[in-house]
Amino acid sequence: MDTTHWDSAARIRSQIESGVHDRERFRAALLGVPPGERDAWVDHVFGLGDLPEDGPELPRGCVPYLPCSVDALLGVVEHAPVLASDIFVDVGAGAGRAAAFVHLLTGAGAIGLEIQPRLVVAARELIARMRFSRVSCVEGDAADLAGFITIGSVFFLYCPFSGERLDKMLTCLEQVAHTKTIRVCCVDLPLPPCAWLTPEASHGADLTIYRSTILDRDREPTMGLPPRERAS
Repeated sequence: MDTTHWDSAARIRSQIESGVHDRERFRAALLGVPPGERDAWVDHVFGLGDLPEDGPELPRGCVPYLPCSVDALLGVVEHAPVLASDIFVDVGAGAGRAAAFVHLLTGAGAIGLEIQPRLVVAARELIARMRFSRVSCVEGDAADLAGFITIGSVFFLYCPFSGERLDKMLTCLEQVAHTKTIRVCCVDLPLPPCAWLTPEASHGADLTIYRSTILDRDREPTMGLPPRERAS
């Protein structure tokens, strides 16, 4: 990475660690870095070194931890879109990089779900180092936990698992979608058909964004009815 960009990453990290979270300054500095160098730049901002290796806690059928690219996350933020009022939930959060990045870029609250204890420790160290008050990491199986994160509005999946585990998690998310409209953002993960999810857009070959439609259907029977019948 160019020395100029290396120095800008160091400056941004120093500001964040001192409690200054300037979203616009972070975005401007990031976009000033060539796309091929942005991952290294973000890692330097976050002070990330070698990540812990996957441990025996990784269930069979789960994908080993591999950080999602910065450009893919930029696509999620732009096209979901992710707003400061959202709660971004990273399913299979690893060392917390995506959750921290999205929070820093948008101001959204962020929750990481991660089953491997060593990665949870790394994520919590990152959160503490960056002094993020609206970012957290929960240890446990995302296939079980996702349905309990009822404050979540944007759920992010970067190819964490497939098959029965994915089906189980989608069933849990369906319960959340009965309480609010949610978006499910998938990178490198084609979802099985879900009657309650509608693909809003695909961006390139890798990113697909879905929107829940349960509340839309729940409102349909009352549309066009007189107020008295609607209330009865």
